[in-house]
Amino acid sequence: MTKILETHDLHVYYGQHEALKGIDLSFEEGGITALIGPSGSSKSTYLRTLNRMNDLIPNVTVTGTIKFRDQNIYAPQTDLVTLRKEIGMVFQQPNPFPFSIYDNVAFGLKLAGEKNHERLDQVVETSLKQAAVWDEVKDHLHESALSLSGGQQQRVCIARVLAVSPQIILLDEPTSALDPISSSQIETTLLKLRTDYTIITVTHNLQQASRISDRTAFFMNGEVIEMDDTKKIFMNPARKETEDYISGRFG
Repeated sequence: MTKILETHDLHVYYGQHEALKGIDLSFEEGGITALIGPSGSSKSTYLRTLNRMNDLIPNVTVTGTIKFRDQNIYAPQTDLVTLRKEIGMVFQQPNPFPFSIYDNVAFGLKLAGEKNHERLDQVVETSLKQAAVWDEVKDHLHESALSLSGGQQQRVCIARVLAVSPQIILLDEPTSALDPISSSQIETTLLKLRTDYTIITVTHNLQQASRISDRTAFFMNGEVIEMDDTKKIFMNPARKETEDYISGRFG
């Protein structure tokens, strides 16, 4: 399998505090990887380094290397707009822009200069279908995205990421703010997308990780304790710390 993304000896500091302590991980093309671990284990910090979202936080220092298709994303010549198009992010709280559903999904393409209305219409429809929300919003495309339910908003946010044709989709606890039915719809959506995209998701929901992910990495105290096929992590982990977390002894 082709490695699409790798981190080597990755350290992240908030001021003097070391949040990530030398992370070595690699991600193969396609499929879903879940990042699990107790609160405060820096899973989300790790996720945010993968498309340099931590650049937006003051007093953050990042050392080590992150390679996307063998290119160091922290190299001086990296174009952050292009990087974040290739490696998109969906956040914990649905965050649609305060305009129409259509303009939310078309936003990235318009920003890149796309003016062909036929092309925009096509991408908006395709992206909303991929995000499994088209049937619910197709008659309301020019109404505010803020009028949608939380679950619908989150799927519109996924469509907004898909519209710019990313290679990797990062999700930071994408269902934690949603009700069980909406969460299930997001999970179904991700399972359909896993063949066409590389998906990396942070989750505190162990059942969700076991249901949807192909591989799982267990974080604790800013370190990766182990990473393996999800079935092995849950059924036969190599490390006692992983077993204790999975079995609910802590975390």
